[in-house]
Amino acid sequence: MSARVLLHVGTPKTGTSYLQDVLFRNRRVLADAGILYPADRFDAHFLAALDLMRLPWGGLEAEAVGAWDRLAAQVRAHRGTAIISHEILATASRAQAGRALASLGHGEGTEVHVVLSVRDLVRQIPAEWQENVKHRASLSYGAFLRQIQDPARESRIATWFWGVQELPDILNRWGHELPPEQVHLVTVPPPGGPPQLLWKQFSVAFGLDGLDLDLEGERQNPSLGAPETALVRRINRAANQHVTPADYRPLVRELLAHQTLSRRTRSPRLALPPDAHPWATEVMRSWVAEVERRGYDVVGDLHDLAGAPPVQRYADPDHPSEKQVSAAAVDAITALLQEGARLRHREAELSRELDETRAALERAYLRPTYRWREKVVRRLRASATGRRMLAAYRRARGRSSPAA
Repeated sequence: MSARVLLHVGTPKTGTSYLQDVLFRNRRVLADAGILYPADRFDAHFLAALDLMRLPWGGLEAEAVGAWDRLAAQVRAHRGTAIISHEILATASRAQAGRALASLGHGEGTEVHVVLSVRDLVRQIPAEWQENVKHRASLSYGAFLRQIQDPARESRIATWFWGVQELPDILNRWGHELPPEQVHLVTVPPPGGPPQLLWKQFSVAFGLDGLDLDLEGERQNPSLGAPETALVRRINRAANQHVTPADYRPLVRELLAHQTLSRRTRSPRLALPPDAHPWATEVMRSWVAEVERRGYDVVGDLHDLAGAPPVQRYADPDHPSEKQVSAAAVDAITALLQEGARLRHREAELSRELDETRAALERAYLRPTYRWREKVVRRLRASATGRRMLAAYRRARGRSSPAA
């Protein structure tokens, strides 16, 4: 049974991809320090979260069956500290959170801590809409804003957004069985601060100070500008019916969004509309007051959750500069052409290898010994006794191929 479990449950767009990448790549260093990060593949905790919450996710839910129980079993078998991290855990129900805590040893002697990384709504709202777009959504920014501001919260968009963003509710679901000192909030610093400050706060929350970890992250979830996000939304509207989710992820989300369009850093940034700013900051203020009242452990500064003031020049992604969208589209087409050329070259290379293999087989078939063996096999197959002899020969050779 693990002595201590640190369960990081979100929220999305708070440096989680970077954190998980560092933890995954440094598993051996962590293990030497008595810390288990149980993952045999980068997305192991994502699959476990899907399994825990029975979430549909482009067919991956079938692959995820049993993943949470396997993860929990590894944690229970460990004698030191264990870390689990995935941001979609934020939307777990109270019953699912209770099952997760119990499966990790809560109530049986294991000290379970819940860690929640948080960022101001001024940045979270546009980031969440953009993530929807990068997952095939074609909903306009205006429609997204109207749905999340609707007090009824009946739409799928609103249900998901508040499920992974509403801090008091997430803390109610995950922390109701834990004392406040075992619930930790890591605040994301405002833009422009030291680049390593967020990692410093993560390392304090997870007890990683003093470990010699490789912090050169390989996996990130970069943001797009307003015209680039508008372009991806247009692609979704035109191509979703023709491109399966399995093909969308590598081609649109990874190749176009993350590897190509995210590099266009001079474009106007996606921001919260000025008219939505008072509402968002008031919601955030009420959350901060509730967190302070409950007395959770805060790593960072709650004042960082106030958010930046409204932008002076707002770039509306629903009505972008067509010149900027066109420039982004040229970069996207160029990236697709390069990928197409790479795949053509790879196809030609595989075709050559196939031709060489076929020629080698043909040369083998022309050898006198092959022709003699083929003649013997044909004769043996013509009689029951011969067929029994062939079967005995193949069993002796440990092969089942008819050519044996």
